[in-house]
Amino acid sequence: MEMSRTAPRTGARTWWALLGFGVAVALAAGIGVLGVRGTSAEYAALIRPSWAPPGWLFGPVWTVLYALVAVAGWLVWRRVGPGPALWAWIVQLVLNAAWTPLFFGAGRYGLAFAEIIVLWLAIGVTVALFARVSRAAVLLMLPYWAWVTFAAALNLAIWRLNG
Repeated sequence: MEMSRTAPRTGARTWWALLGFGVAVALAAGIGVLGVRGTSAEYAALIRPSWAPPGWLFGPVWTVLYALVAVAGWLVWRRVGPGPALWAWIVQLVLNAAWTPLFFGAGRYGLAFAEIIVLWLAIGVTVALFARVSRAAVLLMLPYWAWVTFAAALNLAIWRLNG
């Protein structure tokens, strides 16, 4: 693990920064919520593989994952401040926000699958860069990466079944 380039951030400013990371993740989630508003019937009407989770499960899972992603980004910021690792974090967050409108809003399952593969790779880059800074941040990102892996498989299956 690489040592931090700056002294760890402490004090009240760090708690405000945590709030900022939470807001950033909430914005990404909000875009997703707007993208799925009124689409529960659409998801239920899709031909889905037998291993597809029920629609109600996505909200609680994403709530937990977004909290983990926010804390991971904050831990890295506390150690090294802005830099490549946080830029990667921002990129993967933007890609995360873009997936839901593609899949649900536009019904573009193939394009959404291509996008989620790019998201998966961006998470991998983020994890690799976080590994140089904070083991805890990496551990917080792994459930998210695993869920996106599952979501990509589900996206592919739905695309194939409904294409």
